[in-house]
Amino acid sequence: MPAPRRYTTDAIVLSRFDYGEADRILTLLTPGGGKLKAIAKGIRRQKSRIGGSLEPFAELRLALAHGRTFDVVTQVEVIHPWLRLRDDLVSFGTASYMAEMADRTQEERHAAEAVYVLLKRGYEILDAGMAPGRVARWFEMHLADELGIRPEIDRCVECGRLLEADEQFRWVPPLGGVLCQRCPGPPHGVAGLSLDALKLLKAYQRMDVEALAALRVRPEAEVEVERAMRDFLAFTLERAPRSLAFLDEVRAAERARAGAAG
Repeated sequence: MPAPRRYTTDAIVLSRFDYGEADRILTLLTPGGGKLKAIAKGIRRQKSRIGGSLEPFAELRLALAHGRTFDVVTQVEVIHPWLRLRDDLVSFGTASYMAEMADRTQEERHAAEAVYVLLKRGYEILDAGMAPGRVARWFEMHLADELGIRPEIDRCVECGRLLEADEQFRWVPPLGGVLCQRCPGPPHGVAGLSLDALKLLKAYQRMDVEALAALRVRPEAEVEVERAMRDFLAFTLERAPRSLAFLDEVRAAERARAGAAG
């Protein structure tokens, strides 16, 4: 029996671009169908019924029809708009980064329920006001888990020995985690890692969101962990996400404003 031509699915818009005079091509993440491309016909016309609904960073329920090249969006219902995360440029930039990471790591038409739930939860806590940097690190660490590239932070990646609190640590993305002080490691791709940063990496792997939100951590450790996870994912995924340039720009502007006000 042939599959029905029309179907309904929950979805999050990962990216979009204009097509032709009035259409728009969307990259969607869905729980059962994974990542897929769809076309919203006539969406850029003033009289479009769905024009204001197909926005990134919202959970939608879509009715689609299978098409030759792209599936066609026929109806849209907004489930969770997550409007507050759009009011702040750093939150907006963080949401863009998370969407790009989900887009880049998922194959088309492969079930992606775990990553869908992860992205949805990330947007929920970002919209609720959790610090964007912590949301990003939480998302990165759990996405790495889902991709099967969880970094090793309990044992030395070279000798397998349990790491001890009184030794020096090095972060080695090419080897997949932390190197102890006894092992020489590779000549390149190595950075020092403080004990505070190692503890924070462990927190992102093990703590729930509520506990992470309440953590008191030195800003220097937060910076170390951000750099470590960026280097790890850039090496593993073979290039840095484009959205990081925008995120870094708006964060720099925010710091400059805070400095001027102080």
